[in-house]
Amino acid sequence: MGSLVRSVDLLPVANRITRLCLLGAGAASAVMIAASGALAVPLTPFRYQEQAQRHCPTDKVVWLDFRTRRYYSSGQQRYARGLDGSFVCREEARSSGYRRSLLGLR
Repeated sequence: MGSLVRSVDLLPVANRITRLCLLGAGAASAVMIAASGALAVPLTPFRYQEQAQRHCPTDKVVWLDFRTRRYYSSGQQRYARGLDGSFVCREEARSSGYRRSLLGLR
């Protein structure tokens, strides 16, 4: 009887996991981050560099590649290149878990 109660108690957890799988990897990772207690800073992506600079006048603007989860500074070769990226503030990118790229720094 005790094992039956345990499996019944696990049903809501299994239903949540199933729903997360149906939502997709992006939503599931956001929920997992929120559940772990680490709060992610929301990113504000911009299409143009000037828009991002107006949003964060004291911070440096970087090009964020969402696919590789890396950001590029203005002197780097991949800055403002690619279809799956956007301009963001560097501190927002760092606090959201994105890493800087070392390509083209030398």
